[in-house]
Amino acid sequence: MMRIRVRSARRLSALAALAAAVVAVPLIADDQAGAAPAAVALPPAHAGFDYQIGGAYTPPAGVQVVSRDHEDSPAAGLYNICYINAFQVQPGAESSWDSDLLLRDSSGKVVYDTDWGEALLDTRTADKRTRIAAKVDGWIDQCASKGYQAIEPDNYDSYSRSKKLLTSGGAEAYITLLSAHAHSEGLAIAQKNTSELAGDRASTGLDFAVAEECGTYGECNDYTAAFGNHVIVIEYTAKGLSKACAGWGSALSIVRRDVDVSPAGSSGYVRKTC
Repeated sequence: MMRIRVRSARRLSALAALAAAVVAVPLIADDQAGAAPAAVALPPAHAGFDYQIGGAYTPPAGVQVVSRDHEDSPAAGLYNICYINAFQVQPGAESSWDSDLLLRDSSGKVVYDTDWGEALLDTRTADKRTRIAAKVDGWIDQCASKGYQAIEPDNYDSYSRSKKLLTSGGAEAYITLLSAHAHSEGLAIAQKNTSELAGDRASTGLDFAVAEECGTYGECNDYTAAFGNHVIVIEYTAKGLSKACAGWGSALSIVRRDVDVSPAGSSGYVRKTC
């Protein structure tokens, strides 16, 4: 389902008390992912959350969990999630990728997510998935070295914008590689949106969910069925926040942000909670 998907244009350890949910994550190898299972700390459930992928700022009082772009530093003393654009290419960054890793149509033209001007990455073969993952793994390593506890790989649903060239199976095979690497670095990994694949979280190695507008679209049940209360919800409208809070305010981490995820102090900044 198409929806607002917000991200920045570019873009320490948590306190022991915040690492209360520690799980041994079984990994299903795909494309010979090959990493051993690792214990990872999940974000505390039903915790104060702030979505800062549009720019880092001092977290508001009561926030325990923050998501920030991988180019930013984590917030001291909190559980930090590291945002990466894992399935698409940041605008203007096509030359930083091998040409054959950009998805192309039958005429050889690069396929773009037209909403964001981002080229899609080609996850159709095991070789290409492995090569794409090798680059993204470098960002995951940076997240780990900075002190993040989890990663949020965006655009899992890029196959739905690929002119039917990509498949959900290719997306799952690729994210399984990222899961294996994240776990090898001691990081949890989120499923970002893509509710239709939530039921496969065990085979893909995904640990919790970050769901944009699941209240608005009536999808929160899809995520909780797979992840329990380890679901973080971001809404972008007052109506969406009201629906999410009415159904899940006592169980899930829920926040409303402005569509541009503006830093505090800027003119468009909006942040509200249940």
